[in-house]
Amino acid sequence: MEYTIQGLAQLSGVSTRTLRYYDEIGLLKPARTNEAGYRFYGQFEVDMLQQILFYRALDMKLATIQEIIQAPDFQHKEALKTHHAALLKRKEQLEKIVQTVEKTIQSIEEEQPMTNEEKFNGFKEKLIEENEKQYGQEIRAEYGNKTVEASNAKLMNMTEEQYEAMQQLEQQLFNRLKEAMAIGNTKNDVAMEVAELHKRWLSFSWSQYSKEAHAGIAQMYIADERFTAYYDERVSEGAAQFLHDAIMNFALA
Repeated sequence: MEYTIQGLAQLSGVSTRTLRYYDEIGLLKPARTNEAGYRFYGQFEVDMLQQILFYRALDMKLATIQEIIQAPDFQHKEALKTHHAALLKRKEQLEKIVQTVEKTIQSIEEEQPMTNEEKFNGFKEKLIEENEKQYGQEIRAEYGNKTVEASNAKLMNMTEEQYEAMQQLEQQLFNRLKEAMAIGNTKNDVAMEVAELHKRWLSFSWSQYSKEAHAGIAQMYIADERFTAYYDERVSEGAAQFLHDAIMNFALA
């Protein structure tokens, strides 16, 4: 069975404009285009659009989706199993946040305050899930499952004060990194303070610190575009590279 672009849009809920864009960037090409320029999609394209929407539901970038589904070893069935597991995990995490909201409402209505730990557990779990989704594979490959699980456990056991302190410290890191970049020297006192702040920030979740591991994580900041974007988007372009250089000077001193 074939679908016109309007038919596929109606079937999937995806706009015709989006489908045309997917065609333009090579993410989802129609099975054929007739002489009049009308696009037609077959069952293969329908299945691929479903995969794309699954990945989009996991907040994955289009460029990453394209790399995955167009890889020579891409397997439709295995991808569905992976989607299923990821969505179940997200469902569980969202249910815990819903429970937290419900408990908060109940505590207000019944004047039975929640503990501070109860208030923040859902958000800490969300932070862990986001880290796993974005960087988990690379971090586990670099440091091993045992280290990552220990880090996640330490994060979950944080008190409200520790969690807030971690967030404030990261913002302080961003601010000082911006100042250090304005100076433009990755070896001066401000740059070394940035590296020290980064060390302190890591220590909130790391079970133990080493200069070698610190240098290793810095290397990942410039080797993986997702790590690079994390700092470049929050500070300014080139922030990840500057932070890497500062950490290397700090860790190898």
